[in-house]
Amino acid sequence: MDRLTDIANRLVSIGGVVGVCLGGSRARGTHSPDSDYDLGLYYRPPLDTAALRLLAAELTGRAVEVTEPGGWGPWVDGGAWLRVDDLQVYWIYRDLNRVHRIWQECQVGQFEVGTQAGHPLGVYSHAYVGELALGLVLADPSQELVALQQETRCYPQPLRSALIANARWAVPFTLSGARKGAARGDAFYVAGSLFRVVGLLVQALHAQAGCWVLNEKGAVQATEGLPNAPAHFAARAHALFGTPGTTPDSLGSVLDDAEALASEVWDRLAS
Repeated sequence: MDRLTDIANRLVSIGGVVGVCLGGSRARGTHSPDSDYDLGLYYRPPLDTAALRLLAAELTGRAVEVTEPGGWGPWVDGGAWLRVDDLQVYWIYRDLNRVHRIWQECQVGQFEVGTQAGHPLGVYSHAYVGELALGLVLADPSQELVALQQETRCYPQPLRSALIANARWAVPFTLSGARKGAARGDAFYVAGSLFRVVGLLVQALHAQAGCWVLNEKGAVQATEGLPNAPAHFAARAHALFGTPGTTPDSLGSVLDDAEALASEVWDRLAS
């Protein structure tokens, strides 16, 4: 951790970088020995990427590709992959003005879902807020990150209501469409619909519990531990993707199971 703190302190001396926060499993204490170290670089434009490249080369002993903002897509933004000593360290840009804006939207029940490579369900905008809420601030000279983190640890009721309401209409609508695909033996369409349905249920259950969802990785398993989750939620959700088959009957049977799981979720959310 001392090495990471040293890197963070050097990063905040670079133009545009406001603070640095350790995120991911390392921050939450759910990491494995080979987990990466994700450092969120919270910045305001203009970001001095030339200085970042010089620091990256110094830390790694070689030239490192450091992107411009937006270089990794509209939501992951940009950054760099570094091997520092024996640590795999990722720099991940986060526009701090954008984080503040999304937090304001969360407080009035607004969110959006963006397309991003590596995120098959899409990036839910409030993940930006959750990253900071669950992260470990390593360097923050102005104390702006710490102040915002304190605010974001209280899950907004309007966002909770919006995510649950979204799931309540989107899940049955998606399953209804999937029924038509099943009748045609369209396993591809049904599988995509099932993935979306489970993702919506995960978001709704986390919202009800006041817990931030950061991405799809491990999200189903994490839902299992929520107090309002149906019994054996993870096993039942994963079973939907086992071998649904390609015939109308087999696909229809899987959709029956998905509807039963969703029905139990609605019961839990109403209680």
